[in-house]
Amino acid sequence: MENDDICMDVFSRLPIETLLGLKCVCKRWHGIVSDRSFGQDLSQRPEPLAGFFFQERYQWAGEDIRTISFIPARMEDTQLKQTIFSFLPEDVVVLGSCNGLVCCRTVFPSPFPSIIVCNPSNKQWIRLQKTRPDKESSYGLAFNPSQRDRDTTNFKVVRVSQAQTDMDYDGDDDDDDDDSYFSFEIYSSQAGAWKKSKEVCQCNDKLFKNKGVFAGGKLHWLTDEDRVLSFEVENELSWLISSPFPTTHFTVIPEMCIGESGGRLHYVMISEDGLHVWAIEDYYDSNWSLVHTATLEALEEENSQLLINTRERVSQRASIDSMPWIDPLAFKDGLLLMRVSTKMMLYCIGTKKMKELCKVSQLGRNCIFGPLIIPYSMSLAPLT
Repeated sequence: MENDDICMDVFSRLPIETLLGLKCVCKRWHGIVSDRSFGQDLSQRPEPLAGFFFQERYQWAGEDIRTISFIPARMEDTQLKQTIFSFLPEDVVVLGSCNGLVCCRTVFPSPFPSIIVCNPSNKQWIRLQKTRPDKESSYGLAFNPSQRDRDTTNFKVVRVSQAQTDMDYDGDDDDDDDDSYFSFEIYSSQAGAWKKSKEVCQCNDKLFKNKGVFAGGKLHWLTDEDRVLSFEVENELSWLISSPFPTTHFTVIPEMCIGESGGRLHYVMISEDGLHVWAIEDYYDSNWSLVHTATLEALEEENSQLLINTRERVSQRASIDSMPWIDPLAFKDGLLLMRVSTKMMLYCIGTKKMKELCKVSQLGRNCIFGPLIIPYSMSLAPLT
């Protein structure tokens, strides 16, 4: 037992990926790494970004694409993986990830559609009861490892749906007012059931790109009107946060994404003025602080082997329907995943260096049409 304590102390300092390899060495080490209490304790420490789940979507068809690619977030050689979710009983669509847990739904068409929360690192999963997912709703996963209840892994799944409001009492239809609203349903793993929140958010915007980003106890969704829908999970309060900079300032349509770093929501924009990254300071006043900036010329100078004629190519985008030369896709822990023409690049705001991860063509023929891209960090948090 004393030797086990020594092993656990040493193992607790190792990366999750290394621990998964140690499970295969012997039965004793397998037992230590698989121990529920060990996994719970280890989930308390922050884990670096492991990579991104990438799933294509058909532009028009109602069926889902079953292949999920995992893009490792490494500055050295990377290799795509497509068997991360092979331990699940059926094919899934990835909806969100938070501190090592992943929320998925079964692919459509499905005779029994359901939502699954899983941990790809220890290959554990549970199916949420009394759940009928649909393609119109958006989902977010909230899991805070520091909020422990003995040995139970507690998480919440939030479903966001948009509906039309009733016409006001005098029959007037004012086009200037929001005639749609977002409503929220919450699944608690502790209660094992869904509940309808009383909170609603009047908004005509559509959710797109980054959905369900968890930061500071809140879930966030980027909208197509340069705003962020925020939902505080515990208190069930929602806000609409204005973007840090109006897009009307630009001649060429800018591209943006949101993400989490250091526990705070971040807003990333790439435009003719370069790359800008803001962090939220105040939700109520939509107050942001600029934490990183780089002109297109500076990006090209730092990464001359990967970028050329960047300003000219960024400026060629004439309409919202044309494909941008640079498209920021996901942001996590100071690392920005972006598509640059036909390549997937990883940019580190700390070093200002960029690395090619893979070719876009390696991700499938439909990877341009609004793919699902979810950052993922590893964890040994138990689910069963």
